[in-house]
Amino acid sequence: MATIKKFEDIKAWQKARELVKLVYGVTGNREFAKDYSLKDQIRRAAISVMLNIAEGFARRTSKEFAHFLSNASGSAAEVKAALYAALDQGYICGHVFNDLYEKADEVGRLVGGLSKYLKGAHDSKLETDN
Repeated sequence: MATIKKFEDIKAWQKARELVKLVYGVTGNREFAKDYSLKDQIRRAAISVMLNIAEGFARRTSKEFAHFLSNASGSAAEVKAALYAALDQGYICGHVFNDLYEKADEVGRLVGGLSKYLKGAHDSKLETDN
């Protein structure tokens, strides 16, 4: 894996940023914008993915980074769940749901892959320390 010098270099963070932009665009429209609770919840969840990746990276240890990536993964799942509520309320159509769901799923997969890599690196380090 290439050396990452700043959190903006992390592909999962870049994709999470795209997800935030899409979520903000959709939640600012029509009836969705009037449902303050759902709008705020899905926005917070999307932003949480970005923030947890950045914060975890800043912690500078694989173990802590993996912990924050776990939080980011949970937030990506929260976005997906909130999309169902938006679809069921008629705030978004099936096409928009599918696009956003796929983006959130992609982010979740990237975060999961990075977390798995970090946990492996952490486990390997622990083995050599014994």
